[in-house]
Amino acid sequence: MLLRSRIAASLTAVTIALGSTAPAEALGRNERNFLKGIAAALIVGAIVNEGRKSHAAPAPQPLYREPVYRQPTYREPQRQQPTYQPQRKPGRIIGSSGGNASQYGSGVNNTTAARVFNSYSQMERFRIQRQLAAFGYYSGSIDGSFGPRTYQAIYQFALAGGKQEALSNTSGAYQVYDALLG
Repeated sequence: MLLRSRIAASLTAVTIALGSTAPAEALGRNERNFLKGIAAALIVGAIVNEGRKSHAAPAPQPLYREPVYRQPTYREPQRQQPTYQPQRKPGRIIGSSGGNASQYGSGVNNTTAARVFNSYSQMERFRIQRQLAAFGYYSGSIDGSFGPRTYQAIYQFALAGGKQEALSNTSGAYQVYDALLG
């Protein structure tokens, strides 16, 4: 719309200028062609200028954006967390008279998570427990041994990352522990 009005204004200006200077009969063929060329140049110039304005580079975006503050929300703790329960294992108690007495053993030490944890060096086991404590999952002593608290902490860490199933196989357990060491 703006382009059409500019073209019309340019043509009107050329027509008025030509009409007032000399009668149409006084201009020869060369003069008329010259004036047509001027009119064409004005029209093309107006089109080019309008095209430059519409294809101008967009304004540069700021390099820094203000952070958006989000109100923290409270989430209920999940109640479906596995807890450590000692399991009764049938067997002989050392020093007993031999019958079928029962002994208590820790089921967490027979898990894949425990075997993988114990395959690390003592310094790496300390680092794993320190990392779990730093993230708020472990509250026991940093002793490098795998017990119920270490099991609970590593399970909670894996659960938070959606990797609790990974603890059931060796390669998955290594991935979880390596994430803590990484």
